Amino acid sequence: MKPTLRRHRTARHAFTLIELLLVLVILAILAAVIVPKFTGRTLQAQQSAAKADIASLKIALNAYETDNGQFPTTQQGLGALVENPGNLINWKKSYVEKMPNDPWGHPYVYRCPGTGSRDFDLLSCGPDGHEGGSDDID
Repeated sequence: MKPTLRRHRTARHAFTLIELLLVLVILAILAAVIVPKFTGRTLQAQQSAAKADIASLKIALNAYETDNGQFPTTQQGLGALVENPGNLINWKKSYVEKMPNDPWGHPYVYRCPGTGSRDFDLLSCGPDGHEGGSDDID
C-alpha cells in the first residue's frame, strides 16, 4: 500500500465587516462607561498630591522656624527653605531638596503672617490657578 499524500487546503478565515463593526460598537460602549470613572480619579489623585506637598512644606517651615526663630517672610517666600535668604546663622542645609509646583504646574502660595490667627498661609490655587476659588487646597 502506497501512502497517499493529502494536500490540505488552508481555508482563509477573515472577519466580516459586520463582525468588525460589532467589536467597535462594544469597545465604544465600554469606553463610554469606563472613561468618566477614571477622569474623576485623576482629579482626586492631584488633590491628594497637593495635600501631601503642603503637609511636607509645613513640616519644613516648622523646622525652619525652630532653627531660625521665625518663619520666612512673604518676600523671602518658600525659596527660603531651599537657599539661605540672608545671613541666618542657624539656617541648616536645605529644608527641602527643591521647591515643588502643585500638580497643575502652579507655584504654591505662601504668606507670612497668615490670615486670622495662623502663623502663615500655604495653599495651592487648584486646577484653575487662581486664588480664591472653591478648588483651592490648603
